[in-house]
Amino acid sequence: MSPLIPLPDHIAHRLGWEAAYQTLRPRQPPDRQHYAALVTRIRKDLETAFTDGVDVTDLVHARAAAMDRLLVAAWEALSLHRQTGLGLVAVGGYGRGELHPGSDIDILVLFDTPLNQEQEERIGQFLTFLWDIGLEVGHSVRTLDDCTREAARDITVATNLLESRPLLMPAGRFEALRQRIAPERMWNSRAFFAAKLTEQEARHQRFGETAYRLEPNLKEGPGGLRDIQMIGWVTQRHFGASALEELVSHGFLTEAECHDLVAGQSCLWRVRFALHMLSGRKEDRLLFDFQRRLANLLGFTDQDHNLAVEQFMQQYFRTVMGLERLNEMLLQHFSEAILLEDHSDEVVPINRRFQARRGFLEITHPQVFRQYPPALLETFLLLQQHPELKGIRASTIREIRAQRHLIDDDFRHNLACRTLFMEILRQPHGVTRQLRRMNRYGVLAAYLPAFGMIVGRMQYDLFHIYTVDEHILGVIRNLRRFAAPEHESELPECARIFRQIPKPELLYLAGLFHDIAKGRDGDHSELGADEAHAFCLHHGLAVHDANLVAWLVKAHLLMSLTAQRRDISDPAVVMEFAGQVGNSMRLNHLYLLTVADIQGTNPQLWNSWKSSLISNLYASTQRMLRRGLDNPPGQDELVGEVQTHALELLKAQGLEASDCLRIWGHFDAEYFLRHSADEIAWHTRAIHEVDETDLPLVLVRQETARGSTEIFLYTRDHPHLFALTATALTQLGLDIVDARIITTRTDRTLDTFLVLEDTGQPIASAFRVQEIGRLLRERLNDPDKRPGVIRRTTPRRLKHFDVATQVSFAPQPHHNRTVLSISTADRPGLLSRIGIALMDCGVKVYNAKIATAGEQADDVFYVTDLDDQPIQDPERQQRIAQRLREALQDPAAAQTA
Repeated sequence: MSPLIPLPDHIAHRLGWEAAYQTLRPRQPPDRQHYAALVTRIRKDLETAFTDGVDVTDLVHARAAAMDRLLVAAWEALSLHRQTGLGLVAVGGYGRGELHPGSDIDILVLFDTPLNQEQEERIGQFLTFLWDIGLEVGHSVRTLDDCTREAARDITVATNLLESRPLLMPAGRFEALRQRIAPERMWNSRAFFAAKLTEQEARHQRFGETAYRLEPNLKEGPGGLRDIQMIGWVTQRHFGASALEELVSHGFLTEAECHDLVAGQSCLWRVRFALHMLSGRKEDRLLFDFQRRLANLLGFTDQDHNLAVEQFMQQYFRTVMGLERLNEMLLQHFSEAILLEDHSDEVVPINRRFQARRGFLEITHPQVFRQYPPALLETFLLLQQHPELKGIRASTIREIRAQRHLIDDDFRHNLACRTLFMEILRQPHGVTRQLRRMNRYGVLAAYLPAFGMIVGRMQYDLFHIYTVDEHILGVIRNLRRFAAPEHESELPECARIFRQIPKPELLYLAGLFHDIAKGRDGDHSELGADEAHAFCLHHGLAVHDANLVAWLVKAHLLMSLTAQRRDISDPAVVMEFAGQVGNSMRLNHLYLLTVADIQGTNPQLWNSWKSSLISNLYASTQRMLRRGLDNPPGQDELVGEVQTHALELLKAQGLEASDCLRIWGHFDAEYFLRHSADEIAWHTRAIHEVDETDLPLVLVRQETARGSTEIFLYTRDHPHLFALTATALTQLGLDIVDARIITTRTDRTLDTFLVLEDTGQPIASAFRVQEIGRLLRERLNDPDKRPGVIRRTTPRRLKHFDVATQVSFAPQPHHNRTVLSISTADRPGLLSRIGIALMDCGVKVYNAKIATAGEQADDVFYVTDLDDQPIQDPERQQRIAQRLREALQDPAAAQTA
């Protein structure tokens, strides 16, 4: 039997546990309450020590040491030590001597011969006892042969046993186990490394291939604790080393790198220890439930333009990025030493500074970067120009990391460096891949200090799911995909427009700078535009090109905000937007940047509806620009065009023009301006065929050119219709993304609601279509019945954000309406609440633009009073705003309005 994990003297003295342990051994059978009290005391003492600033490494080992003594005492108290051939082994993280507050205590009960009934009963009593006293135990009961067979079959079992240590063991038994799983018997270095490498790749894939999501997993995600353990496992298997520090003596790590690795582990251990404390369980996800409290517990405080939680998460993300770099470099080292050991060592010259060895790029001698600093950028350009290369040799990665300090002001002003950077952006292949690699190695942050400021920076919201640097590189990736023939089918319109872009590198620069000023005091778009303009001129771009890049950065939100928050069926809105854009060349660039930006912010937010919105605004603006900003089409011309097209469609369906014109005679011009010819034809045919006694008419098209499901209502006008419809659709679990309400001259209403399922997709089920029609007809048949607020559970994530409700009014003179803007916390049933509040205030809704960005809803309503007059009285506006705030005051509540 090997000794138990020693408890450091200063920890033993501080916690005073040794005396408590002495009270355990004499008790047979063991006293559950006594043990449970000690388990509780250990947990509380460790938590107190943590908040007092005791080093987390000592606390993690202290808990393992404490569990050693508890388990051994319980094992002996239940007389298991008297059972011949039984042994107790710590495995996994417990075997390493590392236990966080919520970590499972993994043990192996090892035995020789088949267990008799008494032994089975005593083992069962032992495990039950551990659970009863409050320990989370993972266990296996096996013979040596069982262990050998399972370890040979499963790399996870082999890894657990690799980290095992004996707690109580018959002489020689544990050594026999170690010999059974030795590299010469199973899983030699090459097989073990290959299997663990595959396992890591699958794990990274499972956790989204990036650690930079909103709620990362600090154990399993890229750069997390499992990646550090991966290095330890390979070290132990290949070198027989038990500590990461031994990699230094083997030449695989420098002392500085080893320090970074240990410091990174300590940082993640502090976060994990605190997370287990706050959650009261084994929780490795940095959920929103805990992020703010973690930041406070770990000593962060709010600052101007930088919340405590954002500072904490940036430190976390920078830590895992550093660990990712080390993991990549070490695994490359291991790959060369283990997997490529017997490969040819032939050197293929590339130029005076670089060569290829075993398919990897390397410098020709250790002084290359010091003698010629621009080679730090040349490295990445060569990888683009030589696609046959598989990557960079570990020794060269180390030199890049070690010589990053050479990237200073002199370096940035060096013409060779500036030329190399622009050449990287102009290459036909590998732009995104090499920019990501430059970011991982810290080169991009060194070359662009402004970029370095946003590395690892997160925004505490549900809209931006990546850190700012990861988002920026994702936007560039999306832009690059527009150029790739293999991705053309994803967004063919973007691919077509991209082919018209003469200098794609200008788009990439706009993507690189569009969010580079996030987190600073001021408008990030304007600050970023200034940075971009100076950078472009410094890198030799023409003034015209620099102006374009700067304009794109400054206006990068213009198109998405216009499409999502304004009525783009209104020619005046399109005309205003076209005036801001100015020409088709800018429009093409802005369209591509907008699509790439939305996709790169949160892929789940990009759907057919968003695609349709942006595409429709692009097409409308392009037509306006081609016609000329000084020659906008008149209302009669626009109405005439859409009517002519609609008549062609209706004639093909067998309707007479006179019948169509008779129906249209009751409609105002606004109807034709706000609906497509296809929609008008659909509505007209249905109205022609319906009898007035059969109203309300409810039509549903599952998927339309607008990328959503369209619901059309034709019925007698009533001031409650918007509230009734919004409530019914909310009850059905549908998201309303757009609403258009038109009243005819004969007191009929033509209402169009565009909806999506909560997945962001149009309705796919015929049953759902029938369900919608049935419920809407039922509600609209009794429009005087007051709708009730829908009670639905607020999703967990939404509960952690405080978004103050803001209400504002603005005139819309050309339509004689008032624009009502509401910004508030998103929650289930939001539009229903708003509809009911407006109904109570005597407000009539004509149009609604629904936009949700993460936890925040920004909705715009075009409204009048019940006499169809704009709401201009400040006192009445104030009363409406107050009623809305009351209805929306508690995002989590489900009270009635």
